[in-house]
Amino acid sequence: MSCCFANIYLWAFIFLLLGIKIYLKLTTGRCTSKKRMDGKTVIVTGANTGIGKETARDLARRGARVILACRDMKKAEEALKDIVASTGNSNLEAQHLDVSSLASVRKFADHINKTENRLDVLVNNAGVAAINYKLTSDNLLIGMQVNHFGPFLLTCLLIELLKRSAPSRIIMVSSVLHAYAKFDIDNLNSEKWFSSTQVYNCSKLANIMVANELARRLKGTGVTANSLHPGAVLTDVWRHLSGVTKAIVTSVLKVFCKDAVEGAQTTIYLAVSEEVEGVTGKYFVDCKEKQPRRLALNEGIAKKLWEKSEILVGLKPEENLF
Repeated sequence: MSCCFANIYLWAFIFLLLGIKIYLKLTTGRCTSKKRMDGKTVIVTGANTGIGKETARDLARRGARVILACRDMKKAEEALKDIVASTGNSNLEAQHLDVSSLASVRKFADHINKTENRLDVLVNNAGVAAINYKLTSDNLLIGMQVNHFGPFLLTCLLIELLKRSAPSRIIMVSSVLHAYAKFDIDNLNSEKWFSSTQVYNCSKLANIMVANELARRLKGTGVTANSLHPGAVLTDVWRHLSGVTKAIVTSVLKVFCKDAVEGAQTTIYLAVSEEVEGVTGKYFVDCKEKQPRRLALNEGIAKKLWEKSEILVGLKPEENLF
């Protein structure tokens, strides 16, 4: 009898998991826009793998000129060849960009400004999670620099080109985990305390705040800025996990969460959809506008975040083109 009950519970558990999987599949947002991107230029950071690569692939399929901005050039070239082969669009370019180095960000932005006559979409996608305490050569916490400081500086340095190309779009890939951030404007660089989890959560909250502040500063220019949660996706962002934790997270994500194509849908939606033309300063999940945590909408804190970020990345007065 006990064996019979055990089997019943096992099957009930299996059906529960199956039901959750079906629900997640049915509620996953899809970009249904058929809009072409011929003549448009797009930059996707971290485009050598995961949702960045699938975003680049989709935009290339729509005819865009896509610049894959990546740290690992070997993987970037492999991704480029794969995308060209699958889309037939050869108007792609892989360029080196390491957002954990402000010098690399400046070099990349300088090259773009000198060689590109337009920039229609900037997708700040590159990110990292679960990384231990480590300072970069810029004396910034690596997790915060990759997820926030680097993309912040890159966007500021490319803003004039985005303005000249208007209507244009800035997209910040954030996370629902922003809602769990213990945000302290005086601890942006872990000056007071460190938690790898909180570095990620706070950097993702910073992404939303920066997008919202960009929307305010760029009002009337034709440049929009929005943020998004791509969903729980098994990508290389989790590569710094180790041991049992990595095994558990990987197993759960494989079974229940989105694949890279599904995870890229909201980014693609914000890059191409006619529905969000002129929409700015909003947060999206599954191709729908959602309300982020209330703190993300605090204009005063966002302004302080912006000002402190300017100082920490060494933004010069002549580079502040807002």
